[in-house]
Amino acid sequence: MANTESAKKRVRSNERRTAVNRARVSRIRTFIKKVEAALATGDAGAAREALRAAEPEIMRGVTRGVLHQNTASRKVSRLAKRVKALAVPPSA
Repeated sequence: MANTESAKKRVRSNERRTAVNRARVSRIRTFIKKVEAALATGDAGAAREALRAAEPEIMRGVTRGVLHQNTASRKVSRLAKRVKALAVPPSA
């Protein structure tokens, strides 16, 4: 257990930061799930709108330090690719 005052304060600070960061990551996951749900239903319009809402949320995670830039870019790219594939009718 922490002995010094500064170490005790760090423990308290870390608990607060962990709660905030956990909420941020949870929010990002929710937005991603909304895109995936729209993709599962096959609704291209809803998927496009969900992606449009999710992308800034994912990138905000990078700004806030809960996601790495490459991770966020990869997630956005893969979601965008799936949304685009849904919008294009399959060729015969």
